[in-house]
Amino acid sequence: MKNSFLRGMSHGIPICLGYISVSFGFGILAVKAGLSVFQASVISASNLTSAGQKAGLDVIVAGGAIIEMILLQLTINIRYSLMALSLSQKLDRRFTTPHRLLASYGITDEIFAVCSAQKEPLTPAYMYGMIFISAVGWVTGTALGAAAGELLPASVSTAMEIVLYGMFIAIVIPPAKKQHSILFVAVIAAALSVIFRYTVPQISEGFAMIISAVAASALAALIFPVRDEEEEAEQ
Repeated sequence: MKNSFLRGMSHGIPICLGYISVSFGFGILAVKAGLSVFQASVISASNLTSAGQKAGLDVIVAGGAIIEMILLQLTINIRYSLMALSLSQKLDRRFTTPHRLLASYGITDEIFAVCSAQKEPLTPAYMYGMIFISAVGWVTGTALGAAAGELLPASVSTAMEIVLYGMFIAIVIPPAKKQHSILFVAVIAAALSVIFRYTVPQISEGFAMIISAVAASALAALIFPVRDEEEEAEQ
């Protein structure tokens, strides 16, 4: 078990290093929004989701309702449920229900990618090792960024915020080059967000984001339907 945990940690070190740099930007944003270093760190420790945290921060700043926060997080983070279903096919027999619940806390895009690439079944110790070191990097980066946001000049802090947005772009661009549907969803969602911001200011930013994401996804599903294996075999 110890070897599996250490192996998971070793595989998670690159993720940890990447998380430190990215969450640094979130820490700066959180402090600028009025949160303390401790509050920003608690958000990162309890979420592990860059897009969800950034969107949630916007809702907090806007004074949005709790139902708005719940729906927004569900819309943004529903993909983790699909990742969990996929990984469930690779789990070792030792993965009892309590282990599954604990491991689900740390399923992120990067951890999912590394775990999916493993040829042998995933053990609880392996995943805990990877999740642990990755979470440490995410929370540490947030704390450092929040502390820096309180000390650095406003011009420097503003410049360093771009790290978080750069990660979002890095996530979208590669798959968008391969699949037109992803590019379509990104463009339509962005366009709808702009329309809501400048033509319907009465709708809060959180609900505008929810509507834009769901509408863009639904439209893409109609225009770019995914064919199942039987349909592809027939053709």
